[in-house]
Parts: sequence; structure tokens; C-alpha cells
Amino acid sequence: MGLFEAAGARVIDSPAGTAKLDRAPERGGKGGKGGNQPTERRLRQLALAVDTGGVLLPVGLLCAVTHQPQPLLTAVLAGASWLAVGASKNRYSREELAGDDAVMPVLRDWLTMLGVLAVICVAARVEVSLKICVLALLPCLALSVARRKLVHRYLLAIRRRAQALRRVLIVGEAGAVDAVLAELAHRTDHEYVVVGSCLVGEETTDSAVPVPARLASDGSTPEAELDGETVLGCAAELDADLVFVAPGRQLSAARVRRLAWALHDGGRNLAIFPGLIDVSQHRVRLAKAAGLTVMHIDPAARRGMPVLLKQVTDRLGALLLLVLLSPVFALVAAAIRLTSNGPVFYWQIRVGQDLMPFRMWKFRTMVVTADRMRAALEPANEHDGAMFKIRRDPRVTPVGRLLRRFSLDELPQLFNVLAGHMSLVGPRPPLPEEVERYDGTELRRLSVKPGLTGLWQVSGRSDLTWDETVALDLSYVDNWSYTRDIGVLVRTVRAVVDGRGAY
Repeated sequence: MGLFEAAGARVIDSPAGTAKLDRAPERGGKGGKGGNQPTERRLRQLALAVDTGGVLLPVGLLCAVTHQPQPLLTAVLAGASWLAVGASKNRYSREELAGDDAVMPVLRDWLTMLGVLAVICVAARVEVSLKICVLALLPCLALSVARRKLVHRYLLAIRRRAQALRRVLIVGEAGAVDAVLAELAHRTDHEYVVVGSCLVGEETTDSAVPVPARLASDGSTPEAELDGETVLGCAAELDADLVFVAPGRQLSAARVRRLAWALHDGGRNLAIFPGLIDVSQHRVRLAKAAGLTVMHIDPAARRGMPVLLKQVTDRLGALLLLVLLSPVFALVAAAIRLTSNGPVFYWQIRVGQDLMPFRMWKFRTMVVTADRMRAALEPANEHDGAMFKIRRDPRVTPVGRLLRRFSLDELPQLFNVLAGHMSLVGPRPPLPEEVERYDGTELRRLSVKPGLTGLWQVSGRSDLTWDETVALDLSYVDNWSYTRDIGVLVRTVRAVVDGRGAY
């Protein structure tokens, strides 16, 4: 393969057939410590400082102002409880600090801290008003959420500059190694940069990563007993602090276990690549059965309280937005009527959940004859796949361009949400002629209601390729959660202001 890119580090085939690492992360020390220790230490110190100050100052000040007894002791106990809960959940570990920016873990920790603090106050006979205590602890919740999100964005930014990365050695059969590299190359928001591979067997690989050594294809041979030494040698040579194992028919469970023993004894970390693609952590449960580790993959929620909450949010949210945005509706309608001939609203037949067609409403942004002009413009289509998009579409009116820039043309779809045809958040609603070209994978996008906004809209919209669009929609369908919907709604505000990909 000519080019593999993983987390900002590119492995390129040179003309001589040798491999070269471009912008690889700084080299680290022994034992897999890596060159990221200063960054990890600073982030851990920041997290501890924010969590400590976010409890001590508000609790101490508010308890003192309201003349609560022993304000200093109450603040210290609250701070200790907050840090103890965080430490018990490993919130200050490398994995947590480098994880996602989800809000629910912080909220669960905060509620746990309230219970722990209540028990401690009763045991220590510290009398404090419950109302005052909860009010004083709200800032620490807000600060911890903000800190988590800022750290996540900071890590994404520096990872794209090839910093704070983990040097990874992949162990597995050639095909499995190529598959892992291909998946890692799709995105640059993870912390892994592959610096080499230790292949099992003699098959050739399509990738350009260095292969310092190979493992025996037969795990029962005496050579297989030296797997640990071989992999540790490769890791030391490439200065890899993490070993990825891609299991296959030549890597039995017993062989992987022996390899894990050797790596851990040698001070290297091990991770197993299970072969799953785009499965959120909240859907994964680990269990034990007869000594085996069983990984359960829960289905996305399709019924129950979360779905009911989504439906209520859709209807109430759409109704509230229609009331609040009624002046905007009036201004947009007046602008359309005064600048071009034709109706204010435009409707199209779109395909919704379970292939049910519905009439979708928009503000008209094109000339009245736009639909009849589409056939002639097909050769100018700038989008791949089943979508039709032209950056400088001649059918769009001047006012229409402005409406599209800020997504104001989509506002009438709030009526579709109110009627139950659409949701506030979901995949993009396709045209019938687009659905006719769908394969089985793409049809899965229609297993949920289409949305007024969604991952497609907040991730670049028309600038995305068709494959990227489908991948985002499938990720939403398979990993849906109510909190994820809230996150998309928040990101929509920024996407509308930014206007990237809106044309």
C-alpha cells in the first residue's frame, strides 16, 4: 500500500522499498514510559488542581458567608470526598484523562460524592445545611465537566500535530495487521501511532511499517515458546510502549496469554484488538464464563425510557423552538417573497424510518424550476455516492445562499418533528431516488427517524464523502443514546455559526 496514516504519523513507501516514519512522536525511555510523561503529568496536575479548587473554594466561602459551623472542615471533607471518588474510579489515570468528554461519568461521580460526603459528615458530626452544601458543590460539577471537555479538545489538537501519542507495535497475521492499520488510518483523533509490526507466519503485508521479526506460525513448536522474547525485542528496538495483538487462527488464546505474561513482566502494556468496528463503550459488557472472558455487545436502545424521553424531547423541543423562532420565520418569509417569485415554502418527498415516505418542508432557496433543471446539472455533481451537491449551484437564489449558510432553510422541518416524521437528531433524510441506489448497509440508516440535525451536519456536511456520511449515520444508529443526542444538539449551534460544508 502506498500510504498509511495513523494519528499524524505517516508510513510511506520509499522508492527503494524501505519504510520511513514522518512526524513520528518523540522517543521515550525504557519500560514503555514513552515521551508523553510531561504531558500526562501536566494534565494530571491540572485535573487535581481544578477538582480540588472547585470544591474547597466554593464550599468554604459559601459555608462561611452563610455562617455554617466549621466551614473549613466542611470544605476539606468535601474536597477529600471528591478526590477519593475520582481516584476510586481511576479518573486521574492516563486512560481516563485521554478518554472522551462524556458528561454522564462526571455526573455519576458527583452524585456518588454527595452520598460519601453525607456519610462522612454524619460520622464526623459536622452539621451543615444540605441545601447550602449541594449549592456549594455545583461549581465543582461544572468545572469538572468543562475541564474534561477542554482536555479532550486539547488532546485532539496536539494528537493531530503528532504529539502525546503512544508508540504501538502490532502483533498478528499479515491480514489482521493490515486491517488494524487501515482502521487506524481513517481518523487522527486517537492516541496510537504504529511504529512496526511483528508478523505471525511468512505471509507478506501490504503495509509499509517495519517488520523487525516474525513469530512461528505454529504455536505448538519450541520457537513459539520464545514469542515473548521476540516481541519484547521488537518493542525495545522500535521504542514501542504498547503492543496491539490482533488475534487470528495462528494466535490461540493460550499463546496470547503467554505473550501477555512476558510483556507485563518486561514492563510493556498489552491491548487486544477484538475486530469490532464503531461500537461505543456503553454497549460493551465483560463477563466471565468457565475462565473465559466473554464480551457482550448490547444493542442500541429502540424502546424503553430513553426512547420515550427522546420522543418527548422532540415534540416539546420542536414546539418551543417554533414559538421562540416565530420572528425569524416571519423575517425569512418576507425576504424570500420580496426577492424572488414563487412560494415561501418548498416541500419534497423524503424517505423516513422503515422506508416510509413523508413530505419534508423547507424554506425555498432555489428558483421555482429547480427540480426540472436537476437532470441537466447531473454531470456537474461534486459529491460521490448517492448524494447530489454542487458548491455553486446556479439554481440557488442570493437569499437562498444566505439561508443555507446559516441553515435557516431547514427550520420548517420543526413541523415535521412535531408531526412525528422526523426527530431533532438523526441521519439525513434521503430522497427516494437516492434510496433506490442503497445497498443493505446503507439501508440501515433508515432504521431510525431522520433528523433535523445529526452527526453529518455537525461534522462537515457536504464537505464529507459519501462513505464518511454513511459511516457517521451508521455510528449514530448503532450507538444511539440520549446523552449523545444532547451532545449533537450542542454541537449544532457551533456548526451553524461556522457554516462549514453548507451549500
